[in-house]
Amino acid sequence: MAPERPEGGAALVLGLGNVLMGDDGFGPYAVRLFESRYETGPGVSALDAGTPGLDLTPYLLGVSHLVVLDTVRAGAPPGERVLLDRERLLALPRGPRVNPHDPGLQETLLTLDFAGRLPPWLLLVGVEPVRVERGTGLTGAVRRAAHEAADEAARILTGWGFEVHRREIPLAPDIWWEKGRREPPAV
Repeated sequence: MAPERPEGGAALVLGLGNVLMGDDGFGPYAVRLFESRYETGPGVSALDAGTPGLDLTPYLLGVSHLVVLDTVRAGAPPGERVLLDRERLLALPRGPRVNPHDPGLQETLLTLDFAGRLPPWLLLVGVEPVRVERGTGLTGAVRRAAHEAADEAARILTGWGFEVHRREIPLAPDIWWEKGRREPPAV
């Protein structure tokens, strides 16, 4: 028997990334896979937020449990999945934002922490990118990692006590930026 949903808890599966920059589209791809494979109970939502800056803050207010799906430069081999808890995520060295499309996740989390509103339960399920350059489509290793990350998000939410069930018949994920692309399947 699964644990009951945390009292008053709200969970968010958040996909971050730029779908026009190769492997940086991992987060949006993974969150759409999650939505296509799983039905969730009350208090759970999923969001492809693209590449927000501090405008990400309002989406995280009131969230007690946060699973972030995003590429991360953590020094792992390219294509390898990376799991970062709240403390490790906040401790990553902050580099300069090099363009207006860089997501402001770390800045948003630090802002929420300063305001006493940081979600107490927070995990980043990421991947070390292979290729981040102009163009759509994930490399094979990152595509495989996205499939694994969608399932990992479901396991994390279930472990936290939220209701998550695999769909009997999965929906087709809306990967609109790859319509018409011809690539082999990831699995």
